[in-house]
Amino acid sequence: MTVVIHTEGLSKRYRRRLALDDCTVTVPAGRIVGLVGPNGAGKSTLLGLVCGMIAPTSGTIEVLGHRPAVSAEQLSRVGFVAQDAPVYSRLTVGEHLRLGARLNPRWHRELAERRIRLRGLDLGQKAGSLSGGQRAQLALTVAAAKRADLLVLDEPVAALDPLARRGFMRDLLDFVDELKVSVVLSSHLLGDLEQVCDHLIVLADGRVQIAGDVADLLAAHHRITGRPGSPHPLPEGAELIHAEQTRGESSMIVRCPGPVPGGEPVDLEDMTLAYLTRASMTGAHR
Repeated sequence: MTVVIHTEGLSKRYRRRLALDDCTVTVPAGRIVGLVGPNGAGKSTLLGLVCGMIAPTSGTIEVLGHRPAVSAEQLSRVGFVAQDAPVYSRLTVGEHLRLGARLNPRWHRELAERRIRLRGLDLGQKAGSLSGGQRAQLALTVAAAKRADLLVLDEPVAALDPLARRGFMRDLLDFVDELKVSVVLSSHLLGDLEQVCDHLIVLADGRVQIAGDVADLLAAHHRITGRPGSPHPLPEGAELIHAEQTRGESSMIVRCPGPVPGGEPVDLEDMTLAYLTRASMTGAHR
């Protein structure tokens, strides 16, 4: 199995605050990874470590088989779009493409120009006058045209309206199909992630709560429902992730490697929220 990201006991401390704590993950190549967690969970810190913009306090990290940002060649293999899809407001769209070609030896000129044309962007228009969705499209195009092996996207659609988000996600899938690139996409919009991601990492309080291929994770999680107040014995080998009661129903989400009698499937959003709720409750009682 080819691995694009591998960490062991990775931690990052900012003075007294531990932003990332003992993070161990392995991300296979060819995946679109959804990185999920509340604000302050450590998502941007992990992505900064992946891109080599910050150094770990302890632990190890390898990206595409090497230490992040160890060389110019390594940097060229990772494309990055930060929060709010930053672009140079005084440069035109065309100047962004020319700058990208100058800075990136593997620059895919035909792809960049074709994508800009398909999105109806004016090469002579300054980036500062583009809409939020257009700026996001420009930033994604520049990152993808690097012809990188890994695209890292940090909350790129958080400020976009639903139509612009859909267009961004559609283009992202097109880039993955065309370039065979691996992607790590940080977002709190679970509905968007469910449409595109096949691998999941859930962070809370700087710690990994769950990670793995989405299909495998969903197959191992089940919902058990019943009357409120009725006891629900856990199946053998099952782990309780979260339980809640309403007036008309009690419900548990459990993780179990085998079949669960009476269990119902869960979707990505229900599973993720169960882990985040458990983490928040655990943190509140520390």
